[in-house]
Amino acid sequence: MSVKYVESSKLPTPWGVFSMHGFVDETNDKEHVVLSYGDLHNSEEPALVRIHSECLTGDALFSLRCDCGAQLQAAMHKIALEGRGAIFYLRQEGRGIGLINKIRAYKLQDCGLDTVEANEKLGFGADMRDYSMLKPMFEHLGIQKVRLMTNNPRKIKALEQIGVEIVERRRHETGRNPHNAQYLETKKGKLGHLLDGEESEP
Repeated sequence: MSVKYVESSKLPTPWGVFSMHGFVDETNDKEHVVLSYGDLHNSEEPALVRIHSECLTGDALFSLRCDCGAQLQAAMHKIALEGRGAIFYLRQEGRGIGLINKIRAYKLQDCGLDTVEANEKLGFGADMRDYSMLKPMFEHLGIQKVRLMTNNPRKIKALEQIGVEIVERRRHETGRNPHNAQYLETKKGKLGHLLDGEESEP
């Protein structure tokens, strides 16, 4: 496998102390992390899991153009309340187009294009993300069954393809605001995300 485990450490957060596991994809030098909580290894009990793609603007800069930061924080909160679970944090900024191209796409959105049209105007697909690196990460952590927090059918398909059993899909809808209303409607209408417009409880 090209994805190699490197090291783990404790990560204190406002929601509790997670374990942070570092992985490197040797084919492209991308670094990914998993935040785990509780004992996960080789348990028959399905783990509460979130697959989260990096979003600097939403996760770290508090952007209201998307729902990413709110989704990440809600996932950490839910897993800590549950006492057991994991967040796979994948370095795939801007649905895989990178940070600078994401800024270019934002500029096109400022001019009236939606998020899919902006990506395509720049010569990219609507969603360029790849989830193949997840298989060795799941294997390392010993997670075989999950209750998946997602609104994205592509993530469900990706886990099924690598042999992870999805016992339940949990709606993970949060962070809706006036600045991202069109963005969310585009995700629903053009990318097939399973959104109903109602916030889920943490």
